[in-house]
Amino acid sequence: MRILLLEDNPRLREPTAGALRSAGFAVDPYGALAEAQVGLQTFEYDCIVLDLGLPDGDGMDLLGALRRRGSPIPVLLLTARVDAASVVSGLDSGADDYLRKPFNMDELVARIRALLRRPGKALPNVLQDGNIALDVKERRATIDGAIVDFSRREVGALEMLMRFSGRVIQKSSLEEALYAYDEEVGGNAIEVLIHRLRKKLAGAGANREIVTLRGIGYLLSEIRQ
Repeated sequence: MRILLLEDNPRLREPTAGALRSAGFAVDPYGALAEAQVGLQTFEYDCIVLDLGLPDGDGMDLLGALRRRGSPIPVLLLTARVDAASVVSGLDSGADDYLRKPFNMDELVARIRALLRRPGKALPNVLQDGNIALDVKERRATIDGAIVDFSRREVGALEMLMRFSGRVIQKSSLEEALYAYDEEVGGNAIEVLIHRLRKKLAGAGANREIVTLRGIGYLLSEIRQ
């Protein structure tokens, strides 16, 4: 799941981005409205965390533009405005939720997960495929009930493969979901990641395997005897 974070204060933006990444999200942090607009034209996002007071405008302008063109992306407002009228205006303009600053990072993560569990979104708390179970909230995977030690990015790749089990995921889609725009990605980073993940699944006795379709992508499939 890829998050757009628009917050102009770097002392809040960077720790917030770090907390979201630790929770398993790919995060693109922006400090200005114009930057975020370019990001929205470039990438597909699953959720937007939106500050209101920005150096080049108001987050409400971005929210209004999204809703006018029918975008269903969940939007969570971050606001230092304490009056009820501002909150009501944000919700009436199409925001899905809001948090007043200062806020607790765990609460922010929980609210985002709640938004992504709404109808039309696909974020159940636990994914199950064969003998593999993945607790999305805790970022913990088990095989036949035994915890398997996966890295943060391995869990992210496994989550995508489990969500689209039996369907092909393109390499570019994995890159977009797992790496933020400002992260350096080596030419074979996904291949190396999938190789490690495949090895760990096999070593732990998973009855699902990652199949590579050369030039197309990857899929999670039942192991055929």
